Amino acid sequence: MGKFDKWHGINRKEIPWFPKINYDKCIGCNLCFVSCGRMVFGLDKEKGKPAVDNPYNCLVGCSTCATICPVDAINFPDPSLIKKIEKEKKVLKIIRKKVQPKMSQIELAKARALAETLISKNKTSVDFEATGHFLEKEVMIKILKKLKDKPCDIVNMNIDTPSVKACMNEKAPSVLKFTLLSTQYEDVSECKELVKETLIENNCVITSES
Repeated sequence: MGKFDKWHGINRKEIPWFPKINYDKCIGCNLCFVSCGRMVFGLDKEKGKPAVDNPYNCLVGCSTCATICPVDAINFPDPSLIKKIEKEKKVLKIIRKKVQPKMSQIELAKARALAETLISKNKTSVDFEATGHFLEKEVMIKILKKLKDKPCDIVNMNIDTPSVKACMNEKAPSVLKFTLLSTQYEDVSECKELVKETLIENNCVITSES
């Protein structure tokens, strides 16, 4: 069964609601072809004009393409047709059963959005990149002392050192990369500030933090 085969339980082909193009008026702007999200329209490449290739993809009651057509070249049946079908097929009775499930979906979506917002604010890991004299100043040892009783750890640490002797003499800086990770799946904001504080105190430059 296709995505648009039913309209509130009614076979879509029992509802003759779809656009018709008046080609005497159509100027081939193709605004309807581009705008319709349900792919109702195809494109006649030879004529350069739209064609109603998938009429039953049209959303029952929708007439947006007719509304936006600059030359009024698109027509739809009288809306009273839909009201007649709603009455005959007892659509409102079907709709009442769908209200609560949809409300539940909306509430679930709100709860999920709130959870995602909270998660986005609750940083459980931070990737750092910095430059400085990490070896001779024992920067990592100092960081670990500050994090001693905190629920976090330093992982994936890498120090790119062009020359050990040059670094130990404080002539050439190294590049430090590591990930600050929560060990209890908690927010590491407090630990992050301690790390940044230690790096800055030791004249290190934080080049990336994400």
